[in-house]
Amino acid sequence: SFFFLHIYSCRLRRVSRSYIIVRLVAGSGAEPAQRVDVLEELKLGESFSGVLQVRGFHNQSRAFLFQDSWRNVRASAAVAEGLLQKLRGRIEFTLLLTLKQERLNSGVILSIHHSEQRFLELESSAPRNEIRLHYHTQDQRPHTEVFPYRLADDRWHKISVGVSSSHIVLHVDCSRIYERVVDTPAMDIPALSSVWLGQRNAAHGFYKGIMQDVQLVLMPQGHISQCPDLNRTCPTCNDFHGLVQKIMELQDLLAKTSSKLARAEEKMKSLDGCYCEKTCSLDGEVYREGDAWIDGCRNCTCSNGTVKCEAVYCPPLLCAPDTAPTYMPGACCKECQPSLSLSGHDFCAEGSSQICVENSECVNLEAGACCSCKDGFRSLRDDSAYCQDIDECAEGKHYCRENTVCVNTPGSFMCICHTGYIRIDDYSCTEHDECVTGQHDCDENALCFNTVGGHSCSCKPGFVGNGTVCRALCDGLCQNGGSCISPDTCICQQGFTGKRCETDIDECLDGFVECDSRATCVNLPGWYHCECRDGYHDNGMFSANGESCEDIDECEMERHSCANDTVCFNMDGSYDCRCPHGKNCSGDCVHDNKVKHNSQIWVLDSDRCSVCSCQNGLVMCRRMVCDCDNPTADLFCCPECDPRISSQCLHQNGVLTYSSGDSWVENCQQCQCLRGEVDCWPISCPPVQDCEFTAVPEGECCPRCVTNPCQANTISNDITKTCTDEHGISRFSGSTWTKHGTECILCQCKNGHVCCSVDPLCL
Repeated sequence: SFFFLHIYSCRLRRVSRSYIIVRLVAGSGAEPAQRVDVLEELKLGESFSGVLQVRGFHNQSRAFLFQDSWRNVRASAAVAEGLLQKLRGRIEFTLLLTLKQERLNSGVILSIHHSEQRFLELESSAPRNEIRLHYHTQDQRPHTEVFPYRLADDRWHKISVGVSSSHIVLHVDCSRIYERVVDTPAMDIPALSSVWLGQRNAAHGFYKGIMQDVQLVLMPQGHISQCPDLNRTCPTCNDFHGLVQKIMELQDLLAKTSSKLARAEEKMKSLDGCYCEKTCSLDGEVYREGDAWIDGCRNCTCSNGTVKCEAVYCPPLLCAPDTAPTYMPGACCKECQPSLSLSGHDFCAEGSSQICVENSECVNLEAGACCSCKDGFRSLRDDSAYCQDIDECAEGKHYCRENTVCVNTPGSFMCICHTGYIRIDDYSCTEHDECVTGQHDCDENALCFNTVGGHSCSCKPGFVGNGTVCRALCDGLCQNGGSCISPDTCICQQGFTGKRCETDIDECLDGFVECDSRATCVNLPGWYHCECRDGYHDNGMFSANGESCEDIDECEMERHSCANDTVCFNMDGSYDCRCPHGKNCSGDCVHDNKVKHNSQIWVLDSDRCSVCSCQNGLVMCRRMVCDCDNPTADLFCCPECDPRISSQCLHQNGVLTYSSGDSWVENCQQCQCLRGEVDCWPISCPPVQDCEFTAVPEGECCPRCVTNPCQANTISNDITKTCTDEHGISRFSGSTWTKHGTECILCQCKNGHVCCSVDPLCL
C-alpha cells in the first residue's frame, strides 16, 4: 500500500519537488559532497595489479580493464571507513557506473561486506542473464533482489541502481527497466567492513571487463546525474515513508507525554492535603474564598470553590391605605407606592415590562402588570420576575419513549435516538437497517447483515478479508505483478499474459515492437529494449524505438586498426581500410603499438585466453575456443579440459573443488561451476499462499506459514491494522517502541498484534 500512496503523492507534489531536484542536480551530476567517485577513492591504476587503464566510453574520465583472477582490488581501511561513514544510515542513494562486461563472465561489480554478511553488493551473471542486488534488511535478514537482464554482452552500458527506502529502480542505458517495492535495505554497516571493486573477495566473484564512472550518489533521483534528460519531478518513496516515520515519532512522543501526565497526576493527588485557596468563577468574574456579592436579586458567596446564591430577603411591608406594595424597576423588594385607579391600559408598554428580568415576560392585568415565567421555567420569587430552567429529564417531566435518550435544553428537552436507530417522531425512534438504506461500510464484494443497533459484514464466496475490505481469491496467486480482480481471474500487468500472468510476452517475437534499422529488439521480462547494433551508439536522446542510434565514426574517433598506408573510410555501422592509388599496402595491422602482419594470429599479452588476428588491416579479437580433444589446449583458459583433476572451481570455504558443470547449495544459494567460474543465485522457493505471517525455520531456506504473528520474521505490513499500546495510543503496523517502565523490552505492532521481546542490544 505504501507504493501506491507514493505514486499518488507524486502527482500532488510534482511542481514543488521539481524545483528542489533541479537545484540539487546541476551540470554533470550531484553536488560533490553528495557524490563518491569510487575509482578515484581507490586510486585505481596506481597500486593494483590485474587492472589496466584503457580507452573508455568517453574521454571525460578514466576507464579501467579488470582482467585475470589474481587481482586484489580492495579499499584500504582508511578509504573504506571514509566511504562507509557517508553511506551509513542512508535509506536513499544511487549506484552509478558505465561498464563493458565480457561475454560469459559472472562477476561482482561492487561489494561491501563484513565477514559473510553482504550489506551492499551488485553482481552481474552471464550464465543466467541476471543482475543481482544483495543487501541486509532492517530486521537483519540477508536478501537478494534478482533482475533478469543480460549485461555481459561485451557492449557498453550505463547502469543506475536507485534505492529509496523500500523502493528500488534499475535503469540501463537511461531506460527504466525495473521498478520494485522490496524489504527496506539497512545501511547499518559495522566497523571494519571491507569494500571491494570488481570482485567479492580475494578468491571469488571476479568481474572481467571495463568499468568507468563508478559513483555512489547520496541523494534522491541520483540517476539524473547520469541521464539528465529523464524525469526529475517525481518524489521518492522515502518522502512518503518520512511522513509515516514522523507520525510514528509523534505517536511515541504522545506515549511519553501520557506517561509524564500520569506521573504528574499521581503527584497532584499527594498535594490534595495541602492548603490551597480555592476561587470561584461566575460570568467571567473570579472571586476569592469567602467573598460575598449581589447578583441581581440574589445574594451570592464563594465557598470551597463553589458559588452559592440565595434570593434577597425582603422584610414585610405595612403600607398606608392609599398605597400598595409594588415592585419598582431596579429594586428587588416591593415598595409602598400610590394605588393606581386606571384600568384597561397597556402597562407593559408604559414600562412595567422592565421589572420582568430573567426568562420572564410581562402580562397586562386590569389594575396593572405582572410577570409570568416562560414555558419550561419556574419562578425564583413570588412575582416571577426571575425564573430558572426546569430540567425535565432529571425530574421525569418528559415524553421520550424507547430507543431514545432525553437531553435537557433551555426551557425544553430533546429526545435523541440511540446509535443505529432512526427517528419516527419527536419522542420515539425505531431500529435503523443500514443494509437496506445503504448506510454501511461493507465492501462491494461483501454481504451486509443487519444487527440490533448496527450491522456486520462478511466477504462473499471467492473473496477474503474482514468484510469492510475484501479482495478476490485466486488459486495459485497472480504472478509478475498481476492483480486478482475476481475469483480465479487475474488482470496482468503490461508485458505478461496467461491465466496466472505466468507467461512473458515476447514483444520482439510477436511483432509488437518495430525497432529502428540501426537497433535490435531485446526482449525483457514484461518489457523490451531497442539496443543499438554494433557500430552504432546512442546520441543521448535515448528514444524508445532506437531512432537515437547513430553511426560511430571509427575513423574520426580512432577506433580503427587501419595501418601501413591504408586509409580509414567510415561506413554506416562499420569502417573499411582502403589502399590509396599508388600505394603498396600490405594489409598489416598495428596493435598495442606493434605491427602485426596480414593473416597473423597472436595471443594478447594482457589476456592469454584471448586470440587476435590481422585481416587486411583489421584487428579482430575473440575468446579462445576450448577444444578438449586437442592435447595442446591451454588448461588455464580451459580448466574444464583438464583430465588430471576432478574439479575446476574452488568452493567458498577454499578447500573443496568442483568440476565444470557441477552444482551445489551453499547458504541458501544454488551454485554452479562453469568454465572455471563460480556463479551463485538465490534458491527458488514455492509461493506461500493465503498466509499473512511466514517464518523461515532454522536450517531451512524457504518460508512457511505460521499462526503466531510473534514468531513471524516476514510480514506484509497493513497500515489499516493498528495496535494499541499500554498508554492507549494507536500504533501503525511495523512500528516499534520501548515498553513503558522498562529499558530493554522492545514491542512491535504486527498487523494488529503486539509482540514484545527483550532487546539483546540493550542488555
